[in-house]
Amino acid sequence: MSRGDMAKPLLGHGSTEGDPGVTPASGRTIGVLGSGDFARSLAIRLVCSGFKVVVGSRNPKRKASLFPSAAEVTFQAEAVKKTDVIFVAVFREHYSTLCDLADVLAGKILVDVSNNTEINHHKESNAEYLASLFPASTVVKGFNVVSAWTLQSGARDGNKQVLICSNNQEAKRTVAEIAQVMGFTPVDMGCMSSACEIENIPLRLLPAWKIPIFLALGLFLCFFTYNLIRQVIHPFIREQKNKLYKIPIEVVNTTLPCVSYVLLSLVYLPGVLAACSQLYYGTKYRRFPDWLDQWLQHRKQIGLLSFFCAALHAVYSLCLPMRRSHRYLLIETAVKQAVEKKMNIWVEEEVWRMEIYISVGIIALGLLSLLAITSLPSIANSLNWREFSFIQSSLGFIALVVSTLHTLTYGWSRAFDENQYKFYLPPTYTLTLLVPCTVIIAKVIFSLPCIRHRLLRIRRGWEKGRYVKFVLPSATGEYSSGETSSNV
Repeated sequence: MSRGDMAKPLLGHGSTEGDPGVTPASGRTIGVLGSGDFARSLAIRLVCSGFKVVVGSRNPKRKASLFPSAAEVTFQAEAVKKTDVIFVAVFREHYSTLCDLADVLAGKILVDVSNNTEINHHKESNAEYLASLFPASTVVKGFNVVSAWTLQSGARDGNKQVLICSNNQEAKRTVAEIAQVMGFTPVDMGCMSSACEIENIPLRLLPAWKIPIFLALGLFLCFFTYNLIRQVIHPFIREQKNKLYKIPIEVVNTTLPCVSYVLLSLVYLPGVLAACSQLYYGTKYRRFPDWLDQWLQHRKQIGLLSFFCAALHAVYSLCLPMRRSHRYLLIETAVKQAVEKKMNIWVEEEVWRMEIYISVGIIALGLLSLLAITSLPSIANSLNWREFSFIQSSLGFIALVVSTLHTLTYGWSRAFDENQYKFYLPPTYTLTLLVPCTVIIAKVIFSLPCIRHRLLRIRRGWEKGRYVKFVLPSATGEYSSGETSSNV
């Protein structure tokens, strides 16, 4: 890409995507120290937001073509003299090169936008280190969680939050106003001691996904090993047949629905355990165990992994007839039927079983798709709480029931066929039914009027052993009040 192309901003100069209630500070001048990609993107965004931008560089003539024409590119000392708010867009190891500007930087606001290459790489944060080098300046940590692409393309195409921290409230307010004009949402993270945590955020790789991913991988390995024993090792030992060709497609395709089905049930199992805890202790104010609390917080990720495995299962199933081994088996079956002179091989029961099995599976995948789509922040934010709860809770439970019907239809009467128990091991689908059926039975029990009424009172503040005034709807739809205790 030529320098001329690099100098062209992705946003038009007349575009302002800031808060409509905030007037662009067109008369304010903002300084940027640095000439890298982030400094260039920051300058473009500031110019498009109505600010006057002065860029300080050690080689202004060589770097000027990389910045928009509206930005002034000059030496660092000159840039610092022209503004009171300066974005320090240089790496930590280059902070010492700015020490010659300490006198000029005195009394000015320095916005540190840097990140480290490793979590907790240094004992102190970059912002704290910068503050120690320039004690006469006010340092604010911010904009490090925003990417250069987000700055150029606009806040609507990326994360709108800008995390800010500093020991000076007035400096934080000034930087927050600049962020709002630029179209971002400033979030006050407190004093400078929070800078280390803010700098670690961009370095974490899917922190909320680690436990769900390890859980899904663990389930996959367990079910894959189990299916490998049944489908490959058993025929090799008992019949001396080499069926290793089944591993890439057939064994994997048998494993994926098991993982998806169990993961879906694990989304709703912690809710059942939480309800049991509340019923047992008779209060909603008792803290759940840490493992249950973590489990509840990871339900979204577990559900999305369930949908991912179900989608892969659907694709693998569509590819089954395309395999060369499948074609050979069809020809072999046709030859055997011709030799045995079998003209009619239609089995009504098997036909109906497969038709129902596929139909119910498509419905289950459709419901899982709806759950996955509504989990996206952009979609979830367009729903009110009742709509979101109905989709994720009610339709999610229906998806679990439909998936159970899909599994039962696949099994049909095979669970009672002794030939299905290879090495005395039950079919895989019978194992997958344990957790989902437990969740479904528990949900049915909780829907009983006596249990549901007690659970509803607990979640509205009633506690066992205390007299609490409550209001509940009557059968006519009117609300009645009264007092109750554990003895009632």
